[in-house]
Formats: sequence, structure tokens, C-alpha cells
Amino acid sequence: MSNPYATTPPPAPGPAAPRWARKRYVLPALALALFIGVGIGGDGEDTPEPAAAKPRPTVTVTATETAEPPAPEPATTVTATETVRVTKTVTAKPAARSDTSGSGTSGGSGGSGGSGGGSAYYANCSAARAAGAAPLHAGDPGYGRHLDRDGDGTACE
Repeated sequence: MSNPYATTPPPAPGPAAPRWARKRYVLPALALALFIGVGIGGDGEDTPEPAAAKPRPTVTVTATETAEPPAPEPATTVTATETVRVTKTVTAKPAARSDTSGSGTSGGSGGSGGSGGGSAYYANCSAARAAGAAPLHAGDPGYGRHLDRDGDGTACE
């Protein structure tokens, strides 16, 4: 019984393959042999010279180093240190503000609620810094609780 899965019948025995079919194998084999032969032959640069080659002059390179004199030592540098004590005196200018509302208090603390009792008033820390009075401490002219964020007695830190 034959193979039930075969879709084409097997080739009938007959004459050998035609001549052109043999060239499929012969031509690539000849090309491979040609490339191998060229690779083996090369251009002759890799081959050693014959033993009867004429002697050639040899070149010898000699390098001579000269020692340089040592570099002079750098001169010592003397640095004079001067201590300067800087004292900065800042005078706070009173703000031109008049209390005409009639609700002002006499003596004691001003209307800013916890001011140090001075005649200066700063609306914010930028104004105090612009006047050169920052940082302000409790009791200084212009100190106010509204300028002291953390309540430690130092405003505009």
C-alpha cells in the first residue's frame, strides 16, 4: 500500500538528470575553489624572504636624557592679618503718623498691641529692613507682635 498522505505520485524511474541540472553543483564548487586558491596564493607579502637575501644596514636609535636642574623653591609669603572691629549704628526714623481718631491711649503701650513703647512703627518687616532697623528685639522702638512670627521676642529675623 502506498503513502495515503502523499499528494503527488513518486517519480518514475527514468534517465539520469539532464546536463544543466549538474551545472548547479559544479559551478559553485568551481567558484569556491577559485576563491580558496586566491586566498592561499595571496600577494606574497606574508611569505618570508629567501635565505640568500643580501644583508641590509641596521638602524639603531639611542635616546639620551639630560637631567634638568631642580626648580627653585617658591619664595615664602608673609601674610599680615589685621583685625577690624566694625560697629554699625542705626537710627530708626519715626513714621509720620498722627493718631487723630481720639481712641489713642495716654502713656504705656501704643495702639499696636505690645509695641516696645517707642515712637517708630513698621507695618511689615520689609519696611523695618528698608529703615535699617531689622532685626527688632522686644523693647526696641518699632517692635510689634505683628512683626514677630514665632513669638520669641525678636522680630524680622
